[in-house]
Amino acid sequence: MAIDVRSDQTGTSTTDRAAREAPLTLTTDPPRTLGFVDQLAMWGNLGISLFGPITGALVATTTGSVGLALLAIVVGCGIGAVLLGASALFGATTGAPAMVAMRGLLGRRGSVVPTVLNIGQNVGWATMEIIVISTAAVAVVGEAWRWVFVVGAGAVATLMAVRPLGSVRLLRKVMVWLVLAASVFLFVEVLARPHVGVPTDAVLGFWPGVDLAVAGVISFAPLAADYSRHSRSRKAAFSSASLGYGLAAVAYYALGVFAVANLGATDVITALVTLPAGAIALAILLVDEVDEAFANVYSTTMSVQNLFPTLDRRIVAVVIGVLATLLAGFFDMSQYQSFLYLIGSVFVPLFAVAAADFLFVSRQRWDVSATSRLRVVPVVAWACGFVAYQLVYPGTVGVWAGFWSGVDTALGFTAPTWLGSSVAAIGVSVLVMTVLGRLTRGRTRG
Repeated sequence: MAIDVRSDQTGTSTTDRAAREAPLTLTTDPPRTLGFVDQLAMWGNLGISLFGPITGALVATTTGSVGLALLAIVVGCGIGAVLLGASALFGATTGAPAMVAMRGLLGRRGSVVPTVLNIGQNVGWATMEIIVISTAAVAVVGEAWRWVFVVGAGAVATLMAVRPLGSVRLLRKVMVWLVLAASVFLFVEVLARPHVGVPTDAVLGFWPGVDLAVAGVISFAPLAADYSRHSRSRKAAFSSASLGYGLAAVAYYALGVFAVANLGATDVITALVTLPAGAIALAILLVDEVDEAFANVYSTTMSVQNLFPTLDRRIVAVVIGVLATLLAGFFDMSQYQSFLYLIGSVFVPLFAVAAADFLFVSRQRWDVSATSRLRVVPVVAWACGFVAYQLVYPGTVGVWAGFWSGVDTALGFTAPTWLGSSVAAIGVSVLVMTVLGRLTRGRTRG
C-alpha cells in the first residue's frame, strides 16, 4: 500500500531543519510533524478568507433572505466539511499527496485526469486569491497601488510554498490570533448596523445557495492530503480539517450575508472598508489571505509531482507563483460564481466517490504505487455524479449550459425544487460507488 518512494538514506547528514520540512521530490518519505493544533490553526486560517464574505454575499442574493442564506451555509459547509475531512484521511493513511492518493481510486494512469484538472483549478484559485487581495488593497489605498499588491502577494505566497511546513507553524503561532481579533471586530461592526434587507432580483433558490457553499469548501478537498500526509494521526487529520475549515467557513460566509443585509451592498469588501477602523481589520485579513494563495501554489506543485515525481517542488512553486501573479494582474472576478459551480460539478462527485470507496469498499487500503491499475467502477461512479450535477443545475449562460438544458429537455427531466446539484451529485456518486464497488469486489479490481 505504500507510495512508490524510497526512504531518505542520508542519515545524520540531513539537518533537523530539513527533516521538519516537506520533501523536495516525491521520492522521499514525508515527515509526520503536524499535530492537531497545527492543522486546526492551518485549516481555520484557510477558512477565514476574504472570499468568505464574497461567497456569503452570493448565497444571500441567490436565496433572497437572511434566514435561508444562513441555513444554506450551514447545510453546504457541513456537507463540504465531511468530504474535506475524509479527503484529509487519504493523506494521513497513505502518506501520499492528494493527486498521488487518487491512484488508489483511479489507478496511476487514471489519476492523470483529476491531476490535470486540479492543476488548472489550483492555478485558477491562486490567481483569484491574489486578485481579491489586490482588489481589497485598492479599496483601502487606491488603484495606483494595485500592481504592487499583486506582485507582493504573489511573491509572499510563492516563498511560503517553498517552505510549506514552516509556513503552517507560523500561521499557528502568529496569524491566528490577529485574525480572530479582526474577525470579532468586523462582526460587531456589521451586526450593529440596522437591517436593510437582501436584494431579491437575482434569486435562484435555496439549493443553488447550498451548492455555492459546498463548492467553496470542497474546493480544498483536492488539497487536503498534501498537508495531512504530514499529520501525526488520522484522527487529527480528519477532525482538524472538518472542524477548522468548516466552522471558519460558516462564520465568514455568514459575515457576507450580514454585510449584504445590514450594509446594503453586494460589494461587501468595499462596504467593510468603510466601517470605522474597517481598513485596519481588512489589512490584517489581507495579510492572512496570502495563506490561501500559498496553499494553492503548493498544492499545484504536489499535483505536478504526480506527473513528474523527481521534479524539485521549489522550482515548480516558483514557476506556478509567477504564472498566477501574471494572470492576477490581467483578469478580474466577474466569472467567480460560474467558476465555483464548475469546480463543484467536477470535484464534488469525485471526492464523494473517493470517500465512499475508501471507507466502504476498499476499507482504507489503496494501492498508490506507480503500478496501480485503472479501476472502472470509480470512473463510472464519478461520471454518474457529474452528469447528475449538470442535469439538476445546467448553469445559466453559455454553450455548456445550453447543452445540458437540451439534455434535460430531451429526457423530459425537471429537477424537483428540494434537490440541489451538489446533494444530487454526492448521493448518486456514493450510491453507485458503494453498490457497484461491493458487487465487483473480490471478482475484479473494481
